[in-house]
Amino acid sequence: MKSSEKKYFPMFVDLTDKKVVVAGAGTIAKRRIRAMLEFTEHLTVIAPEVNPELRTLEEQGKLTVLRKAYEREDLYDAALVIAATNDKKTNEDIYAACKCLGIPVNVCNDRDKCDFYFPGIATCGNTVIGVSTNGREKRRQQALAKQIEQVLWQETKPEETSVPHT
Repeated sequence: MKSSEKKYFPMFVDLTDKKVVVAGAGTIAKRRIRAMLEFTEHLTVIAPEVNPELRTLEEQGKLTVLRKAYEREDLYDAALVIAATNDKKTNEDIYAACKCLGIPVNVCNDRDKCDFYFPGIATCGNTVIGVSTNGREKRRQQALAKQIEQVLWQETKPEETSVPHT
């Protein structure tokens, strides 16, 4: 079955104490990293160089940066992997390694090599809602998530939560 025909099951997973590896530090990788920060305390970024935003997050202790090229050994204790390098061969190797190791992987430049997609995320206090368009229509997905989050915040009493992050 082609990825365009698949429907993905919305599953919420506790990643708090699990290692999440992001290979790459470009634009797409940064979006994935920002999304993951709220859900894991063990985020590792593998990239020879990182931008000031990621350096700041590293200094704040929110993630670990391995300033080097990816090696298969980097994946061995990961619970989830995101392949977001600018090199298709590297992303292919990450995919192959993850499949052998049984690690769910998202290959950012190849929809057919994704065990999961990143949803649009709406949060309000302890409520987390994910919106998926099966890896398509990203703008629509993000717009829907933002609308849902606004509704959640309007419905929530101010004393119960803090200010929305969007």
